[in-house]
Amino acid sequence: MARNKETLVILVDIGPSMHAHLEYAAKAVSTLVQRKIIHRSHDEVGLVLFGANKTDNELALELGGYEDVVVARPIAVVSDELARAVDRFPQEHGTSDFLDAIVVGLDMIVKKLGSASKGNKRIYLITDAQSAVRDPEEGTKLEQVDILANQLQHCNISLDVVVVQLRDDRGKLESKASQENEFLLRSFSSQTKGELVIADSYTTLLGAVKTRTVSPTTLFRGDMELTPNMTIQVWVYKKVSHERLPTLRLYSDLAPRTDASATHQVKMDSDYKSTIDLDVSIAPEQRIKAYKYGPQYVPISATEEEALNFKTEKGLKIVGFTDKSNVPRHYYMKEANVFIPEPGNERSTVAVSCLARGMEAEGKVAIVRCIWRARQTNVVLGVLTPCLAGEDSVADCFYFNIIPFSEDLREFAFASFKDRPAAQQPTRLQQEAADALVQMMDLCPSVGDEILQPEKTVNPVLLRFYSFLHLKSVDPEATVPPLDDALRRITEPDEQFLQKMGYMLETFQEQFALTHNAQKENGDKKFWKDRLEGDEEKPGLLEGGEEAMQVEDGKPLSLDFLTGKKVEEVGSLNPVQDFEALLARRDSDKWVAKAIKEIKKIIIDLLDSAYNGNTYEKAMACLEALRKGCVVQEEPSEFNTFLEEIATRCRGKRQNDFWELVVSKNITLISQEETPDSNVTQEEAAAFLTGGKSSAQGTEAAPEEEVDEIDALLDDVI
Repeated sequence: MARNKETLVILVDIGPSMHAHLEYAAKAVSTLVQRKIIHRSHDEVGLVLFGANKTDNELALELGGYEDVVVARPIAVVSDELARAVDRFPQEHGTSDFLDAIVVGLDMIVKKLGSASKGNKRIYLITDAQSAVRDPEEGTKLEQVDILANQLQHCNISLDVVVVQLRDDRGKLESKASQENEFLLRSFSSQTKGELVIADSYTTLLGAVKTRTVSPTTLFRGDMELTPNMTIQVWVYKKVSHERLPTLRLYSDLAPRTDASATHQVKMDSDYKSTIDLDVSIAPEQRIKAYKYGPQYVPISATEEEALNFKTEKGLKIVGFTDKSNVPRHYYMKEANVFIPEPGNERSTVAVSCLARGMEAEGKVAIVRCIWRARQTNVVLGVLTPCLAGEDSVADCFYFNIIPFSEDLREFAFASFKDRPAAQQPTRLQQEAADALVQMMDLCPSVGDEILQPEKTVNPVLLRFYSFLHLKSVDPEATVPPLDDALRRITEPDEQFLQKMGYMLETFQEQFALTHNAQKENGDKKFWKDRLEGDEEKPGLLEGGEEAMQVEDGKPLSLDFLTGKKVEEVGSLNPVQDFEALLARRDSDKWVAKAIKEIKKIIIDLLDSAYNGNTYEKAMACLEALRKGCVVQEEPSEFNTFLEEIATRCRGKRQNDFWELVVSKNITLISQEETPDSNVTQEEAAAFLTGGKSSAQGTEAAPEEEVDEIDALLDDVI
């Protein structure tokens, strides 16, 4: 049996009041099944529809009752067939009794696994709770809920409930049945390990259905040292973790489709070649790492590298305490962790609680040195923030965030707004318009009524990817569909919301009106004679009749103005300086892309016009500047793609001597070690530079025939 295998039964209300919501209910359930197919293919899922026009379940045959409940899919391992079955739910007109549906779901799990079985067992209920629940033959509805909740607890089954109550409908007068049903469902939630979520929009509905259950695993278990003679036993878990897209693997269709044993996997092999003779392979014992130090490369052996590695021992140590104000929020790096006392250790629980409450009372945070595991090569410095529990049954804990070292800080100096002249300060009306705009776009207009809560907001990138992956599996010719309206509310401001606040937006636009700054056209060229003839009419003449050049504010042109003139393009005279000047500009986002594009063109032009390598040195300086700029601006793909084009153009061909110069300068692809946005590993970068080849690639094209450049030029002329 797979570790942490989950057995899940999904209960969906398809009665008359749910018809308007079934489209997005199907999308939510479909996403859940799609994620399980990819990440948890061993999980088992069953599907029950209630509010149907017929009855089809084992309890109805055995005991009678349980009407209008249909077992659409018995509990089985998730499959493509199940994914297609939940793409659309039928609209039927039966009675939607969610208590009967829960009993049927419980019976399915017990018959499948037994009442005493271990493992993750869950029931998911999606309804609008508008249909009245049938009166039981004995007792009250609340007593029936208590009995059913006890049975769920005995079988270790959790119940998660999603109640669809759109924000537009919540202002309407609720029926007696809906009020009673919500009370019963909240009673379920308080007695079981499940969760009750009110979906006030379709965006919330998509995020309320938890598509993936991640079992918590400890990052650290051990002692947290306060002093050499005092430690507290703690466990560390990840509080949040970034969910990434699944890794796409290379697939080969060269194997026969009839071969059942074929894996279709592509294996990659790297081969290191000599820069002098590309036919000679370099054995591993003949290779050594080297680091650039000024103009030279310093070789470092594996023994020396091992000796240089920082030797650490697993452990946590509080370095000291400081005021909360000394650690600003923007210093927090990466993901947050939570420190809890060791479960079952009463002394640890008391110690953590005392320390957390003392820090909270004094307004302090703790600076902690962390080494999560043995032989870890780096030390993490972080800040512990106390988190006091609101209930006596819950232990106090700490939130942990990594803080930067001095090398990790990025300081940007901005001029103070208060130092600007009075003419550039906002007016009272402008400030009021800005205040109103902020208040208008508040995502929490009232207490307890927050829009786009993180716990209920699905990642639109992930959801769209999985939906298209499922669509592609059903129809290989399918195209990417447009963005769903429910997801558009996450990526764009709500259109209805903006329409309601149109007056405030217009007021803000009027107060901050934009005026077109017309470009002054260059006048007609004038000869010296024309200038001298007009001297009598023009003020601001210098001695000898020369006209004093003036800037826009009427002041004479100064040396500071000339030296401070902004670069607009990368020229061929000083391309490196122009490129760096464009990257340094902060008055628009366009300059980075413009600088990269134009210096690429300069490099290509230099290579096209080269004769016996006379322009290689300048092209190499541009290439080095481009690489450095792409690392700083975090644009690795721009440089990597361009360097591959250079390699295709030069390696083993007429301009191979330029490529040899690139190799000698160690100008390789930008790897993930230099910028996280790169999709190139350090090994791939080294293999690319030294001529490494992948076994997945086809045979290399034959090198071009050597052509004399003078002969080529003469041929073009003739």
